Amino acid sequence: MTVEPRARPQGGSASADAGPALAPPCGLGALWAVRHGESTANLAFAAAAASRSTEPVAGRDRDVSLSPSGVRQAEALGGWLAGQDRESGPDLVVCSPYLRARQTWHAMRESAAAQGVPTLETVVDERLRDRETGIFELHPPTAVQARSPEEACRRRLLGEWHYRPPGGEALTDVVLRVRQFITDLSQAAPGRRVLLVTHDGVLLALRHALAGVGAAAPGHLPPVPNASLSHWTTDGRTLRPHTWGDTAHLAGLGPAPS
Repeated sequence: MTVEPRARPQGGSASADAGPALAPPCGLGALWAVRHGESTANLAFAAAAASRSTEPVAGRDRDVSLSPSGVRQAEALGGWLAGQDRESGPDLVVCSPYLRARQTWHAMRESAAAQGVPTLETVVDERLRDRETGIFELHPPTAVQARSPEEACRRRLLGEWHYRPPGGEALTDVVLRVRQFITDLSQAAPGRRVLLVTHDGVLLALRHALAGVGAAAPGHLPPVPNASLSHWTTDGRTLRPHTWGDTAHLAGLGPAPS
């Protein structure tokens, strides 16, 4: 999906005299961001929705692994990486510490290496972790509704962008840590062409942070498919959106994941 280079975030409201958002300076040469491949929790949540299960998924969110389909998606991402020009494609990878993201990068890296791509410098940063959901960690919506209907009601009232579960984060909170991460990354790696391997909430926060000062809060959240690619290019001073949620590299693996 191509994004108009100077488009404001979709949705949201702004006053009649509001001007365009002021994009922050960023010294990166280019930025790509990948959502991890399909996880076992993605499958469990889909099954819970179908069965109306009121049980949370066992374990910790940071330990959730890829499904077999997710591994294949990550390998397809490796094919995309192998197809990038060495002089203009990614030269640095920053990965979330969560298992499903690290597994995505591992499968992606191994697939690309088999196609002759040298190993890229890689670091892990805690700020790329998924949105924290507090007391509802790994709770499907059906479980939240059954166990805490008042919180489910509050979530519907506030909307996904602003809702903060007890002990967890709103997406507005994720924006704050992602904005600081991008600022630090720009200073630490000026001119580098960076690939992030992370989560849907982080990508939504990144989109908003890079839109700049004055960007409207999104009225709806654009989809971020598993194993999708989003891309920002530089105009020499700021990063501008180029593509969002692209899944063309997954052709042949079946329907695009949700």
